[in-house]
Amino acid sequence: MSRANQSSDLPIVALVGNPNCGKTALFNVLTGSRQKVANYAGVTVERKEGYFLTRSDQRIKLFDLPGAYGLEAETPDEQVTLDVLRGRLPGEQRPDLIVSVVDATNLRQHLRMVLGLRRFGIPMVLALNMSDLAARHGLTIDTVSLSQALGIPVVRTTAIHRAGVGDLLMKIDEVLAEQPVTADIAIPVITAETIAHDHEEVRRILSTLGVLDSTALRTSDHIDRYVLHPVAGPMILLCCLFVVFQAVFIGAQPLMEGLNSVVESVATFLYQRLPDSMVRSLLVDGVIAGAGSVLVFLPQIIILFFFILMLEESGYLPRAAFMLDKLMGSVGLSGRSFIPLLSSFACAVPGIMATRTIQNPRDRLMTIMIAPLMTCSARLPVYALIIAAFIPAHRVWGGVELQGLVLLGLYVGGIVSAMLVAWLMKLTAFRNEQHSLLLELPAYHMPVMRNIAIGLWQRVQIFVTRVGTIILSLMIILWFLSSVPSPPEGAVGPAIQYSYAGQIGQALSQVFAPIGFNWQISIALIPGLAAREVAVGALGTVYALSAGTHDVSGALTPLIAQSWSLATAMSLLVWYVFAPQCLSTLAAVRRETNGWRYPLIMLVYLFGMAYVASFITYHVTLAWTGG
Repeated sequence: MSRANQSSDLPIVALVGNPNCGKTALFNVLTGSRQKVANYAGVTVERKEGYFLTRSDQRIKLFDLPGAYGLEAETPDEQVTLDVLRGRLPGEQRPDLIVSVVDATNLRQHLRMVLGLRRFGIPMVLALNMSDLAARHGLTIDTVSLSQALGIPVVRTTAIHRAGVGDLLMKIDEVLAEQPVTADIAIPVITAETIAHDHEEVRRILSTLGVLDSTALRTSDHIDRYVLHPVAGPMILLCCLFVVFQAVFIGAQPLMEGLNSVVESVATFLYQRLPDSMVRSLLVDGVIAGAGSVLVFLPQIIILFFFILMLEESGYLPRAAFMLDKLMGSVGLSGRSFIPLLSSFACAVPGIMATRTIQNPRDRLMTIMIAPLMTCSARLPVYALIIAAFIPAHRVWGGVELQGLVLLGLYVGGIVSAMLVAWLMKLTAFRNEQHSLLLELPAYHMPVMRNIAIGLWQRVQIFVTRVGTIILSLMIILWFLSSVPSPPEGAVGPAIQYSYAGQIGQALSQVFAPIGFNWQISIALIPGLAAREVAVGALGTVYALSAGTHDVSGALTPLIAQSWSLATAMSLLVWYVFAPQCLSTLAAVRRETNGWRYPLIMLVYLFGMAYVASFITYHVTLAWTGG
């Protein structure tokens, strides 16, 4: 076998296809656990790489290229796919073989990509995926005729059931041996005439196969009569979201309590076993407190992503985006913004990363700029602490919890604020024309739990790596600032007041006094920049050091209830609705926009909104309470 990639030890096979064609399911079947996720060099698009063995025991490197509807490079994902196939992406070698994965139930859409891929001159195999669904929908596809029409081998597969994988491995062996890639391949230029020709060619191929005018009733069509109904559709969507968020709040609680117990046990063990020293303080108050603040809330992230992946694999999420397109279009957004904004309820970082699926750069940037206003799970500890301390725990309106209504109000406040900001952007900085939503609605599928598990594991790794490291490093910095310098002899009051952190808190309290924040809250805002939930631990540390005791974790709620006014509490709640208290989010925006311009704009406008809203809330509450 002659290969162009002389610097590579292994043949490279690339999976290419439209979104929702089963490409990732096939990648998971072929590679199993022998895969890794990273970013392409120099860009923010995610890459998946794995390894598998063919039937001849040849080891193959497999790339799962980002899903693309075409080769016109209208999104960052599509641009990366095009650059990899051209061999123009730094650090990436051109594939030796392309496995073009298509949805057998939607050949009209997917075959245009196949025709475009042929022009690269790279050996190809077509994986006719979801063949079982096509058969159930009454579509009989002659693979021999399709292979003759396209001039490439065709293999029938059903990735979720591993059907046809053996035939695919044999065909990969054959093509790599018989059709070596040449050093100089064609670099196709995509024009309007090319696209029109491909559409006509697809019609001719489908006519040859006898499936062009198929009128077979599809299960998806029956379901969509209700799911996309103008009245029933939004009600079904609301019910789905209600179930998702109830599961996040209720289902995560036992897991969070268990993780919290583990973190506390480790901290107690080290505190009791280690001598009183800077090392013990660093490990207990810095490292464990920082890492624990992330891990305790990881169950919420996992549960939310579990439901998002279930809805995505089933084919429902594109339909939700379709239904919300008109509503979101009224404020200048696209229906495609729905999925990234939904992801932002777990964490703004993956939500911002998910905007890569938005084709229009204007819509993508607007979605990035408002994603932090979605109430992420990191806000929950702050909300829960303050609500428990200041909102009475009694029921209203037929048993509905008042505390729960306040929490719901905070979520609604974030959503309404995001829509308002998007509307203002539409009238000012983003006054371009509105783009219609062109979206493929894939057939419904039963989610495959193996794929769900792999997807969850990848997201856990990304979350812990990208967020946990930032939190850990900044908590260590906070510990240092809270520990030095030591108070002078004869000093009155807690030692933290004389530390660098105490001095910073006293200085910041002058800035935040008009919105009701004391110096303890001002200090807690500093580590809260790493992640919002860290502010709760920081408040516990600050009040513990102020009181000269290490045992205030269970007494923090009554302690702040005694120390703060209701106006201060309400002001802090509103602050966390708007304030960009998350450096990892700003870092994600910098990565996705390739510069500091938009992160700085975000920083200014969110802090501005937070300060103004907290100022109004603080003084209105003071006037209302007579305080």
